[in-house]
Amino acid sequence: MLIATNSRSHVVKRPSKPAIGTMLANLRRGMHLVLERQDEDLQGDWYIQVLMRHNNTYQLEYRDGAAAEHYQTQTVSQEKVLKALLGWAANKPDWREGFMWNNISSMFEPPASDATEPSTA
Repeated sequence: MLIATNSRSHVVKRPSKPAIGTMLANLRRGMHLVLERQDEDLQGDWYIQVLMRHNNTYQLEYRDGAAAEHYQTQTVSQEKVLKALLGWAANKPDWREGFMWNNISSMFEPPASDATEPSTA
């Protein structure tokens, strides 16, 4: 099931294309929109999210199940963001096109331990 959530904790289950478009159009600086795919057969986190940054650009991210598959890009085009959101929601294979994606998985890795001594059990 697809679930849309915004910064105001407004939740829409199975959002339509117009609902997604309206939620995106209503974003203001510092606000975000998340589309999440929840399915018993899917392991991990599957979502796409957009943040309207304070400089009026859109930061778009998606995660395909695991932290190692977390990507980010930025654009000034609301139209391109909407196309990506709708394409992702519809499972279209080409929804990522038109962006330069950066893998940001390192931001989600656990911190390295400073302990150099072996633990005693």
